[in-house]
Amino acid sequence: MKLWNHYHTPRTVDEALSLLDRYAGEARIVAGGTDLLVDARAEGHPPHHALIDITSIPELRNIREADGFIYIGAGVTHTQIVKSAAIASGATCLVESCGVVGGPQVRNVATLGGNVAHALPAGDGTTSLVALEAEAEVFHEGQRKWLHVTELFLGPGQSVLQTGRDLLLGFRFRPCAAREATAFKRIMRPQGVALPIMGCAVWVGLDEARAVFEAARISIAPIGPKPGRAAEVEAALVGKPANGDTIEAAIQLAQQVLHPRTSKYRATADYRHEMIAVLLRRTLTLAVERAQTGTAVPEGVGV
Repeated sequence: MKLWNHYHTPRTVDEALSLLDRYAGEARIVAGGTDLLVDARAEGHPPHHALIDITSIPELRNIREADGFIYIGAGVTHTQIVKSAAIASGATCLVESCGVVGGPQVRNVATLGGNVAHALPAGDGTTSLVALEAEAEVFHEGQRKWLHVTELFLGPGQSVLQTGRDLLLGFRFRPCAAREATAFKRIMRPQGVALPIMGCAVWVGLDEARAVFEAARISIAPIGPKPGRAAEVEAALVGKPANGDTIEAAIQLAQQVLHPRTSKYRATADYRHEMIAVLLRRTLTLAVERAQTGTAVPEGVGV
């Protein structure tokens, strides 16, 4: 079965953008291809006019630190992220989320950019990027710009980026400083469809005594059609002791204000409602421990 008519491997961003312009919306960007090629093999799917493979563009394949940010190119694979010492210490939740995507073969080719560009609200990497308050660099509406990662999502599978015309270039976020830490956990179905029932990423910042929440960011997904943060729960943590009682109070509030729906492929609303408690208890407890000790070792990678 023919999946495409033309295949290009540009060496620079400008060359990729020139190709997008030449094909006037009829080309598709490909990196790992773990989503696009599966869709292309679907019965009755016509071949793509052209594929533009961005994996030969060095700028999009690098992880670097500069100006107080960690930068991740859109073509960076999940395996690269898992192996990055800078991300493991400064954004532990992202290693933990990318480290559970598929199996080793998938993680070796699947990219964080592709995960986000596919615009699924339950993406593991996306959940952590939201908690990290990450921004995405894009070529959109004829110019190169930075957008908050949540601005890319219009709905399930619907991105603000125009297919065949826009290009996702990469991400940036500030790594954790002293007294700050992150954590990610998810709950999967034990068998059957390989979709997470729910995932949760958190970022916490503690006071100088490491005893009180100064700030918090919480991303639980999927809750709605787009990824987002649990703002009410975050606000309830601020100024409270960083202990189990505060976490349990935050869990009670989260179960009052967050309303996951029933999904035939994931789980019932009632079950997912209970999993909010499980995930928040695990992630907040772990993030607080990491912020208090200053030690963060990613858990569950490869599971």
